[in-house]
Amino acid sequence: MTRPVTLFTGQWADLPLAELAPLAKRMGYDGLELACGGDHFDVQAALADAQYVKDKRALLEWHGLHCLAIGNHLVGQAVCDLIDERHRAILPPRIWGDGDPEGVRQRAARELIDTARAAAKFGVKTVTCFTGSSIWHAIYAFPPIGQAYWDKGFADFAQRFAPILEAFEQQDVNFALEVHPTEIAFDIASAERAIAAVGGHRRFGFNFDPSHLGYQGVDYVQFIRRFAGRIHNVHMKDVWWGKGDGSVGVFGGHTSFGDARRYWDFRSVGRGMIDFESIIVALNDTGYQGPLSVEWEDNRMDRVHGATESAAFCKRLDFKPSTHAFDAVFTRA
Repeated sequence: MTRPVTLFTGQWADLPLAELAPLAKRMGYDGLELACGGDHFDVQAALADAQYVKDKRALLEWHGLHCLAIGNHLVGQAVCDLIDERHRAILPPRIWGDGDPEGVRQRAARELIDTARAAAKFGVKTVTCFTGSSIWHAIYAFPPIGQAYWDKGFADFAQRFAPILEAFEQQDVNFALEVHPTEIAFDIASAERAIAAVGGHRRFGFNFDPSHLGYQGVDYVQFIRRFAGRIHNVHMKDVWWGKGDGSVGVFGGHTSFGDARRYWDFRSVGRGMIDFESIIVALNDTGYQGPLSVEWEDNRMDRVHGATESAAFCKRLDFKPSTHAFDAVFTRA
């Protein structure tokens, strides 16, 4: 059996789940990676009301859909970030509170602990998430920055995530960081450093998304092979780079997605530059059996059209690994 193809619902939070679920089925999906946004999955409701969990499951089952992961990226972003007015727009009011930065970070951390508990009640083993970072703002090392500065950032991450990861351990749920610019880990080197910072905690793993690595020049296939066993979810998302007019670099030039001047931009799956064939081979080689979850982002395309073709692309691309060597028939007993 090939891997289930699911749809991450974060970009569809404007649609009630009762509308999105049948649409996702019509578009060809086997399940949903439910985002904690809109009415798709409410952590506190799941903890407070057993009927909420039953009703959510029943809705998915009615439409023939599974849920193998829950995403709480926006709250996770606030755990380690330097908090400012940008966060108010993405956080629930109860997490933002009075906006005091440390209060926001602590409330966000408690919400991630609750997310692990809610995921366990829902029967889901993976939470996809962001971490934020106290040092991302200094990514370009000028004024000059020594390793001690970066060490403090990773120490801050480790201190804030130690109780979160212990809560995930208690609930038998995996934390899957989407390696991404603005997070504590945004490439292979920083991912290795993040693992070391939390002492190799077995619940700390990754939501692999090649789109965030390709335009940086990071070997995203090597990422799979390097972190085999820690990849708990895979986002199928495409990107192209080097297509702008030369006026905008990799840092984006303060332009918006979809601006033709951009050096890079997200594309519908299969229409960018990511080598998904090599990704499937690496996933097979490393034994990954989880979902292929489409995170659909393409400002130039109708999303229903794009998400529909993305589901078909993933199903056509995926294949089961071989159970025998093709040249075994040539050997003599």
